[in-house]
Amino acid sequence: MHIHILGVCGTFMGGIAAIARESGHKVTGCDHDVYPPMSTQLESQGIELISGYSPEQIHLRPDIFVIGNVITRGNPLMEEILDRNLPYISGPQWLSENILKNRWVLAVAGTHGKTTTSSMLTWILEYAGLNPGFLIGGIPENFGLSARIGIIPPPVPGSQSNFVEISPFFVIEADEYDTAFFDKRSKFVHYRAKTAILNNLEFDHADIFPDLSAIERQFHHFIRIIPRSGLISINGTDQNLKRVLKQGYWSSLEEFGTKTGWHSELQNNNAITINYNETSHGCLHWDLLGEHNRMNALAAISAARHAGVPAPLAIEALMQFKNVKRRMEKRGTVNGVTIYDDFAHHPTAIKTTLQGLRTHIGKERIIAIFEPRSNTMKMGVWQNDLADSLDEADQIFCFIQNAQWVKTALDRLAHKTSCYDNLNQLTQDITIITRPGDHILIMSNGSFGGIHGKILSSLQNH
Repeated sequence: MHIHILGVCGTFMGGIAAIARESGHKVTGCDHDVYPPMSTQLESQGIELISGYSPEQIHLRPDIFVIGNVITRGNPLMEEILDRNLPYISGPQWLSENILKNRWVLAVAGTHGKTTTSSMLTWILEYAGLNPGFLIGGIPENFGLSARIGIIPPPVPGSQSNFVEISPFFVIEADEYDTAFFDKRSKFVHYRAKTAILNNLEFDHADIFPDLSAIERQFHHFIRIIPRSGLISINGTDQNLKRVLKQGYWSSLEEFGTKTGWHSELQNNNAITINYNETSHGCLHWDLLGEHNRMNALAAISAARHAGVPAPLAIEALMQFKNVKRRMEKRGTVNGVTIYDDFAHHPTAIKTTLQGLRTHIGKERIIAIFEPRSNTMKMGVWQNDLADSLDEADQIFCFIQNAQWVKTALDRLAHKTSCYDNLNQLTQDITIITRPGDHILIMSNGSFGGIHGKILSSLQNH
């Protein structure tokens, strides 16, 4: 089958492209901006990319067009597809019908922590020898890629058999964002999960959801189709998720974060005891920062046990977990100044990331650099929460090219906040004020104009 993907350079659609190609399909794709690293990654897999959405692409004559949720009415290629009544399908639906069908799907949902928890869960299953397929909205460093179909290697090394056995397990980052312009359901309802993690639930995506109750409704659609033999592993401290459960559920339930479910205890030597109810399953030693990552680990251990991996083996696996790129990723140290890259773009994520770093470094200075880039952030929805989320930082630098409201929102922190609409000036001023022992934490859900490399270079030359 030949599929042509519209919006192929997004992480999710790029993952679908890679999995489709691995499955033997001919894959081509197009996007508004085709550039590295996604373009390089896809082209290396034999996927032809086209820049832009020219109507002439219909002459590729694919069997079906797979439509990403960035595509809207008015898109020239989409309009041509509609005018000619050509076959098209959303990315999540194509994935459900062609890849996830008849597989044990482990889906990780929630406002925060989806990528990290999905990566932890995938690594646990891999460590246990289950060779899971996965599609994750980031690049787990244990794998070096964001998606694969999940092939079980032949029992005899070097075997030339043409038979390919697919692992029954597939881990997917289950996003609540809408599916496509023609399907306004959340992506995760397509996945038909057997094991579901519900990490947390807060208001987000103000561009498509009017209020929190609208998101809660989509979460309930998600759990309503989990089978009786399935498991919901849920953050037992989250009141919004409890409200979702009150609408009804029909599967087994395990809580994490509560004394009657999965919980952790931090020991004096930084080891973490993992317990379920009153039973201890082992001790976790690792370098990940923050309570939020301990919660992510508990969720992953719970879900993996449902798939047959004993908790002690899951704990052993997590001690070799290497995290995800752009999740407190250390980008380098220059002249005693350490630079971190993090995807945090919601006040809760910003706050927990800063708290985790503070716990790790003690009284050393934290210089926070923040870009309000998400649609919800640019709309100013969280202006009453932003100052509190950044308060832990000693110095704050904001790039406010698309969010002038940030100046007012950070009035309370004006004594330690500087706002910029020029990236080069921001880089220069940060270079001047840093000193050995500082920790620079850069937070954005985009590339941030390559600021990480710019600061590293500037510090090197200063």
